[in-house]
Amino acid sequence: MVITARALNRSTLHRQLLLRRAPLGVADAVRRVVCLQAQHPGSPYVALWNRVADFDPGHLDGAVSGYELVRSTLMRLTLHLVHAEDYRAFREGMEPTLRGSRLHDPRFTKAGFTAADADALLPGLLAYAGSARTGAELKGHIEEGRGGPVEAVVWRMVRQYAPLWHAPTGPPWSFGTAQSFVTAGELPVLRDPEASAAGLAVLLRRYLEGFGPASVPDMAQFTTAPRRLVREAVRALEGELDRLEGPDGTVLYDVPGRSGRTRTSRPRPGCWRCGTASSSRTRTAAGSSRPSTASTSSA
Repeated sequence: MVITARALNRSTLHRQLLLRRAPLGVADAVRRVVCLQAQHPGSPYVALWNRVADFDPGHLDGAVSGYELVRSTLMRLTLHLVHAEDYRAFREGMEPTLRGSRLHDPRFTKAGFTAADADALLPGLLAYAGSARTGAELKGHIEEGRGGPVEAVVWRMVRQYAPLWHAPTGPPWSFGTAQSFVTAGELPVLRDPEASAAGLAVLLRRYLEGFGPASVPDMAQFTTAPRRLVREAVRALEGELDRLEGPDGTVLYDVPGRSGRTRTSRPRPGCWRCGTASSSRTRTAAGSSRPSTASTSSA
């Protein structure tokens, strides 16, 4: 099947709820669009206002305070808001990227820490963060275990790698400048290639549901997972996916039965760039694609 540029354009807009606001609850809306980039605490509110009919920010406050929706470092090493039930698979899928980029960062090793050091301190840190702790408290816990001060970069890399959720500190926008953290409700399996491969397959299928059809490079850019691992995950899924040809001949993949069935309404003016979910590409109204400018640093 060949998909036109217009159909490709409208597919993403439709799945991202950007053709018209949908009568959905906030948790269902976040699952529908896969995730929302949340580097700035207010971004998910703007994103959902663009997508949800009669959006009430208090409903998002409630979903965040009850940990139905959780904020953590995930795709592209940036903060995302995801449904709590999606967190474990997404985090397992991102394990190779997060481990390599955080625990093998030259700044981390230059500060005298190794990946083995992080592995050793992680169980105690997660136990300590069983109830919400401030960043200062968690850094102090690491220093107590090390018997002396540690550089700020060490705490930054550890908190971005560890399966920690950002604990809300109260409205407005749920997260204040003084950060607080709590251990994830369901811990992911770390350092396990099989768990990582299974998690990546779940993440890529969910990406296609929310952004498809898409190519292997699209999926790799969305996740920042190594392209080799993305290809392996797509091969494992290939029997479950539709294979299409894009307008430029690119091989695209999609979940079965979704391609060619989207509406062709015009998108609302300006809504794509106003609080979007974190897509690996931005499709213009003309149907062209260009890389997003999303940051690759995490707060």
